[in-house]
Amino acid sequence: MQLTLWTYEGPPHIGAMRIATAMRGLHYVLHAPQGDTYADLLFTMIERRDARPPVTYTTFQARDLGADTAAIFQDAVSAAYERFRPEAMIVGASCTAELIQDDPGGLARALALPIPVIPLELPAYQKKENWGASETFYRLVRALAGPKPQLTSREGRRPTCNILGPTALGFRHRDDLVEIEKLLAALGIAVNVVAPWGASPADLGRLGAADFNVVLYPEIARAAAQHLQKTFGQPMVETVPIGVGATIRFVEEVATLAGVDPAPILAGAPSRLPWYSRSVDSTYLTGKRVFIFGDATHALAIARVAAGELGFKVVGLGTYTREFAREVRAEAALHGIEATITDDYLDVEAAIQAAGAELVLGTQMERHVAKRLGIPCAVISAPMHVQDFPARHSPQMGFEGANVLFDTLVHPLMMGLEEHLLGMFRDDAEFHDGAAPSHLARHGAGPDAPAKTITPPPVPVPPEGIVAAWEASAEKELKKIPFFVRAKARANTERFARERALSRITVETLYDAKAHFGR
Repeated sequence: MQLTLWTYEGPPHIGAMRIATAMRGLHYVLHAPQGDTYADLLFTMIERRDARPPVTYTTFQARDLGADTAAIFQDAVSAAYERFRPEAMIVGASCTAELIQDDPGGLARALALPIPVIPLELPAYQKKENWGASETFYRLVRALAGPKPQLTSREGRRPTCNILGPTALGFRHRDDLVEIEKLLAALGIAVNVVAPWGASPADLGRLGAADFNVVLYPEIARAAAQHLQKTFGQPMVETVPIGVGATIRFVEEVATLAGVDPAPILAGAPSRLPWYSRSVDSTYLTGKRVFIFGDATHALAIARVAAGELGFKVVGLGTYTREFAREVRAEAALHGIEATITDDYLDVEAAIQAAGAELVLGTQMERHVAKRLGIPCAVISAPMHVQDFPARHSPQMGFEGANVLFDTLVHPLMMGLEEHLLGMFRDDAEFHDGAAPSHLARHGAGPDAPAKTITPPPVPVPPEGIVAAWEASAEKELKKIPFFVRAKARANTERFARERALSRITVETLYDAKAHFGR
């Protein structure tokens, strides 16, 4: 076990809570000590839900460890059933309670409740949140999906599908679902069940009635979809429709399985991303060095959009979802780089610095890292903060999601350009901070007013050796370099000077270093 300030994923019982919270008529009894109830805040404060999760905690205390904690758990299960009367129940232990080995599944079965009770065995010290969500959903589907009904012929009826994967506390899951349902409706495909989002245990019993399954988030729903494929013979669509190209492929695959014509939908694909990418303004963005990190679904999809649809150069790609490391490594190889597979944010920070990124697309962790490094950043994956659960409709999937993605990926760079221009003109006689606006006569300020002294943010200094002194003219020239690559330019120049035993850095040294590292 490793102690850390930040973590990308919680323990697996948090994943189970995401499934339970997304569903209706399901209750989760969690054997957990007092203090493990902090998870409620993730849903009520960060996701801004209007109700707490359907979870009952045993909340045993230290003094209870010398007594019968098994009885405490059984009392909690009985009380939860009497109070909430759920259609089904899941039971398990938190990472702390796992150590006392009370066997929640066996204890719950001994109560002989008149509803399905599904035990969860979630090894908290080997697995994490996304795996816990996937395992919980798989266990529910395996236990509750009823026998396959006799489907009528496709003739004279609409094709049907299940949408699998959206959960509570998921990155834009609510908005993505709206876009996917619109696409399917436009294709004439009926949605049989959406799960786990909004589904009840009874709805899971109807999963076998669909012709095929749509897997929106493989980390959550791939295992369940594979079970349905094996049990009911349902094929699945696993293309994640993030970006214009992936959305087109998604529509084509769904249309093939449904036996419908995708042409009317694709002919009027309502996304502005392709036009924006071809516009004159986008030439400033072409070739920008981007580092991408997040859960596997979003990291893979955003890498393809960044390189294939916006013309960025992917210089870093990684994930904390180790179960999908193979897929991420394969995608990274296509970009000529080595994937960063880690759950340590310090490793990610080091990789960002080594890659010389000009834009970071990651989680809220990378938002903090990029701020320290002075690099523009956008959040494209969980874990996220309350600001990443906007009240407005803001999907990532579908054609409208592609529009949102363009704004998400491009706006941080445009703000960077604005900062660069401000920096270039900061010492200009007309535009310096102390100058009055050219169209107004402001009292006490004029073209001769002294400029305010602006202290630039500290720049990281290479740890090895003594740094050569910068001449004032070289420092002034350095300010003309965009702020989001200025730190790298300074570090490279100082390294160049150190390797050549130069005591002072001039403007010529700066440009010699630029030419050297450019080669």
